[in-house]
Amino acid sequence: MRVLLVEDEPYMAEAIRDGLRLEAIAADIAGDGHSALELLSVNDYDVAVLDRDIPGPSGDEVAKRIVASNSGVLILMLTAADRLDDKASGFELGADDYLTKPFELQELVLRLRALNRRRAHSRPPIHEIAGLKLDPFRREVYRDGRYVALTRKQFAVLEVLMSAGGGVISAEELLEKAWDENADPFTNAVRITVSALRKRLGEPWLIVTVPGVGYRIDAEANSVLDEDDHR
Repeated sequence: MRVLLVEDEPYMAEAIRDGLRLEAIAADIAGDGHSALELLSVNDYDVAVLDRDIPGPSGDEVAKRIVASNSGVLILMLTAADRLDDKASGFELGADDYLTKPFELQELVLRLRALNRRRAHSRPPIHEIAGLKLDPFRREVYRDGRYVALTRKQFAVLEVLMSAGGGVISAEELLEKAWDENADPFTNAVRITVSALRKRLGEPWLIVTVPGVGYRIDAEANSVLDEDDHR
């Protein structure tokens, strides 16, 4: 299990990390909201242990970003506030569990293991079409048995396309589902990412452009370059 520990008290964070290591739980430390979001953007975690009272973007804001990303990372909130209203607000933000300070390390370990079991039992389905296989849980893609290395954004775009089962997905919908809320609606990032993704997957081309409509996965694997590859 890999955990992101978001805690702004260095000594406490290091003590928790060392204790988790003894329980075979790997933990990275973020001391503020900015560091937490950066680590979440480049690493795959099973659980984020999130202190609500941290510098930078608050723990609540980080929780909102995790939920919005649809990454599958579970959230265990840490806080000194033990009132029912505080816990309720945490769960409303998307927290999967809640632990008040001070706490025993063994209780944290037990809660993390329980969350990890829940995550394993709710694994998203594997998508397969035209020899292409995408495993959302392991974040892996294979084409005809060959592993395909993708960036996080390419993976997110491909997952949206494959989830459509061959249906057409508009550029606006891809922008909404694979980018964050701050994305420029007039950006050409979707076209660039789809073009790069198509080339990563190799020939015959699997992603087809439907002029004026969007993109889809071609179950018949069209071998003709489309307009995006000529740009």
